[in-house]
Amino acid sequence: MKIVEVRTIPLMGRTPEGGWDHEIEPEENLHTLVQVVSDETVDGQPLTGIGSVYTSQALVEGALKLTRPWLIGECAIEPERVSEKLHQMAFWQGRGGAVTHAISGIDIAMWDLLGKVSGQPVARLLGGYYRDRIKPYGSILFDEPAKLRDKLQQVVARGFRAIKLGWRPFGRVDRHTDESLVSTARDTVGPDVEIMVDAGGSEQFWPHGYKWAIETARMLAAYDITWFEEALPPDDIEGFIKLREHSPVPISTGEVLTRRQSFIPWIERGAVDIIQPDCTKVGGLSESRRIGWMAYDHNVLLVPHGWNTAVGLAADLHLAAALPVARWVEYLTPSPYIEEIVATPFKLDDEGLLPIPTTPGLGIELDWEGIKRYSP
Repeated sequence: MKIVEVRTIPLMGRTPEGGWDHEIEPEENLHTLVQVVSDETVDGQPLTGIGSVYTSQALVEGALKLTRPWLIGECAIEPERVSEKLHQMAFWQGRGGAVTHAISGIDIAMWDLLGKVSGQPVARLLGGYYRDRIKPYGSILFDEPAKLRDKLQQVVARGFRAIKLGWRPFGRVDRHTDESLVSTARDTVGPDVEIMVDAGGSEQFWPHGYKWAIETARMLAAYDITWFEEALPPDDIEGFIKLREHSPVPISTGEVLTRRQSFIPWIERGAVDIIQPDCTKVGGLSESRRIGWMAYDHNVLLVPHGWNTAVGLAADLHLAAALPVARWVEYLTPSPYIEEIVATPFKLDDEGLLPIPTTPGLGIELDWEGIKRYSP
């Protein structure tokens, strides 16, 4: 079975807010779906796999201009080998950047295709099911207290029993504001809903260092916060090592890192309690699985970062199923790119857990009418 074509599908029109200082607009394209098309057909239609990239179509197409000659004619059901070939071939022209992001989508699509051909779910191909459901945490942005309270009530009403709050205005006004936001969140959801806090240290020109981070961590501990994410800029490994050693709450980061090699010092040097690779940027499922086992061997948790599409969420679910220790997956909510582009939407059970697909491939069926609404 050979690869004959690679297609891209941009998503735009309902792009969720990102929390950045210069806020993105709904019409901006930050997510791109990737189809890997094989030379085999089913009922007259080519057999394809679907992947997702947290990168614009323009950048993905630029990367594909480079990588297509190495892809077309390749075996369509050998994702790890083909993805590694692309990483090696593109070494001098995009290592760790947009090219790696594009390879992520190709890799996910090839795992989906392999699952469909073999009649197996991706989780089983990645090693097997350690669990068949997992707790999703609903990801939302901080806001002023009255609006934040409404947002939180809506997320709990959707069935979530864990919520991550991030970015504006947290860390961008003063300490009193930070504690007021966290206090509002805890008072609103009560003691039985987990709360995670994401400072957003990967925002442009992040102004805070270790002393702000450690004082904030101590404040967060008083509100039983599950973890403190991106408290420092994403390249400050020395700061993270010191913060993790002294923080009373677990420390997490990793969403901007790419390729497994970038994660080695963070894991081996004890910079984090939780590592957070993004499957749609890091190199796909092939790289994420390797990072997951490396983390497991060093007693570090892996929680996939997923500011995501339905395809990316499905990939994260399969990854979490196939790792011995996995507790959460990120679920951006509400998001039409998750909830309105699949034929059967994801649904939390009565315990706030999300079932992991067990049908072949990623186990989702796209709603092409829904995709047309968000793709020109």
